[in-house]
Amino acid sequence: MKVAAVIPCFRVSKHIIDVVERTLPVVDMIYVVDDLCPEGSGALVAEHFPSANVRVIQHQVNRGVGGAVVSGYRAALADDVDIVVKVDGDGQMDPLQIASLIAPIVARRADYTKGNRFFNIEDLRQMPFVRVLGNSALSFVNKISTGYWNIMDPTNGFTAIHKSTLKLLDLEKLAARYFFESDMLFRLSIVRATVRDVSMPAFYGDEESNLRISKVLFDFPGKYLLNFFKRFFTITSCAT
Repeated sequence: MKVAAVIPCFRVSKHIIDVVERTLPVVDMIYVVDDLCPEGSGALVAEHFPSANVRVIQHQVNRGVGGAVVSGYRAALADDVDIVVKVDGDGQMDPLQIASLIAPIVARRADYTKGNRFFNIEDLRQMPFVRVLGNSALSFVNKISTGYWNIMDPTNGFTAIHKSTLKLLDLEKLAARYFFESDMLFRLSIVRATVRDVSMPAFYGDEESNLRISKVLFDFPGKYLLNFFKRFFTITSCAT
């Protein structure tokens, strides 16, 4: 199967070259999406990687992480890529874990897989306590919203999807910004996709997250509630 990585870029110039270098040996194609990065991450990648296997997609308007990933998804579908992996550009994800991430899809046991940092206690000790607490709460709400009761760590951005499932999704309706990963699970539940968690340690170095806890606390609950009612009425209408 042809595997590609989509790497959204915004304020990641300190890490992006290393991320691309570590990702390139384990995938067939990389789409680096510069979401109008003020640090010029896309130009930096284009300069360091003239290879045809690394393509830079430049946004003229900032569309958010979700919008950036969707641009990568569209490019991958146009190139008939079989499995598309999302890798963040801040260095928190280990590209060597991609083989484990896509294994359930290759084995046809899943349509979509995502990392889960909650499998092992030792991995949790590396995660800041505030993130553990917040992610636990979001995991519970996400279960109610999507119906995926076996899924944890809904905001984990290390994901993989098969092209057949990707084609079923209305990409225009996906949340454009930081609710993207959670909204993705909701959209997958609507098309009855099989989703599996894959144990995945997180790496925390000197990167700075663009996602603020306060934004999650104020913005996400209402979005989860809206998705719950959307799913409820969709299931009800299908049943009748």
